[in-house]
Amino acid sequence: MAEKKRAHILGFIQNGVNSHATGMWRHSKDKVGWSYTRPDYWEHMARTMERGLFDAIFIADELAPYSSYGDSSDATVKWAVQCPTHEPSTIVPIIATATTNLGIGVTLSTAFEHPYSMARRLSSLDHISGGRVAWNIVGSYSKSEWDAYGAQMDDRSRRYDRIEEYIHLCKLLWNSWEPDAIIADKASGIFADPEKVREIFHEGEFFKCRGRHFVAPSPQGQPVLWQAGSSDRGRDFAAQHAEAIFAIHPDVEQMRAYSDDLNARVARSGRSPGSVKMIYGVQPIVGETRAEAERKFDEIRMLLPREGSLAMLSGQLSVDFMKFNPETPLEDIAIPGIQGVKDALVRSGAGSTVTVGEAADIYSMRFAMPAVVGTPSDIADQLEEFMDEGGADGFMLLATYTPGCFEEFTDLVVPELQRRGRYRTAYAGTTLRQNLLQN
Repeated sequence: MAEKKRAHILGFIQNGVNSHATGMWRHSKDKVGWSYTRPDYWEHMARTMERGLFDAIFIADELAPYSSYGDSSDATVKWAVQCPTHEPSTIVPIIATATTNLGIGVTLSTAFEHPYSMARRLSSLDHISGGRVAWNIVGSYSKSEWDAYGAQMDDRSRRYDRIEEYIHLCKLLWNSWEPDAIIADKASGIFADPEKVREIFHEGEFFKCRGRHFVAPSPQGQPVLWQAGSSDRGRDFAAQHAEAIFAIHPDVEQMRAYSDDLNARVARSGRSPGSVKMIYGVQPIVGETRAEAERKFDEIRMLLPREGSLAMLSGQLSVDFMKFNPETPLEDIAIPGIQGVKDALVRSGAGSTVTVGEAADIYSMRFAMPAVVGTPSDIADQLEEFMDEGGADGFMLLATYTPGCFEEFTDLVVPELQRRGRYRTAYAGTTLRQNLLQN
């Protein structure tokens, strides 16, 4: 018999008062004795995940408060809809110092920063973490972000053309130092051989660059590249460049369809099928008993503010849902935002029509991810199904109340997965890439 696949686990958070489950700042167990603005909170969160042998803590981001709902960010601010949110890379050194093996995935947008400075920043973070950094590549989909930066929102049809060139230039810079470029000969005073540190000359459609990469090669050479492609073009981009893909699908059938499609695209791009890790989002809510877990689930749902939920959905889909009756079927509304989000929400009804109001509540709590609710055994059963039937290589755990939700998963679910042989008992290596490649 073939050896069973072992799950890769990541914790999905934001550097802010709330992550993705709206209203959690009100929860009786949220951040008790902790402040998200202080290093000790992030140190504890990271150590908890490392104790649970997570591959990484994955830091999502927004560059500005959502403002699509009523053409205003008032509801976003009022209901703490991913607001306030602090800059994600600022906590990377804190997490890196507090841990030894835990990877750190950071979401950084290609929209408003030149590739030269992005490559430099990520190489610097990879050095300081000892080779544990991943870059979640995003292109900024929200109108509020473009408004905040005083820029004209780019042509969606050309967005991936620009990102392709962006990544190409970053890779040129990361690969421009030869392995033996650094001599460091104190007697002669020569530190590096300029013949082995190539100057990059790039003049493309979107970017120009003449310069040498200003950072010596980092432990991983380049960060692990992460992507969340859902559109046809996004999937092709992920198949060509990503080492891991984060996707949101509401059920095992859609996971399997996505896994098969991405693996086919990976093969067409000349890479080995299965070489890109498929990481699917789930929201685990664990209890000692099923009744306890269901009670926790109900308590979380009761904290959702409807107006805040609509503001969040408006921001993600770039539609002003203030203009729609909450009973309007979501599938009837054209959206310029993330098409994959709409598709997942429409499918989350399991055959029933999903209204705007229902979609807002689902999205603001769990992003259309499956909620896996129950005992440690129940949750392990569901995760095994997603791996065996859905093609998942691992899971992105959507936070509820923090740090408690990750403490509970580490203490209750991880031992059950290990008992079944479905989870590592030690890290494979010292870099994130080594651990992500562990089977």
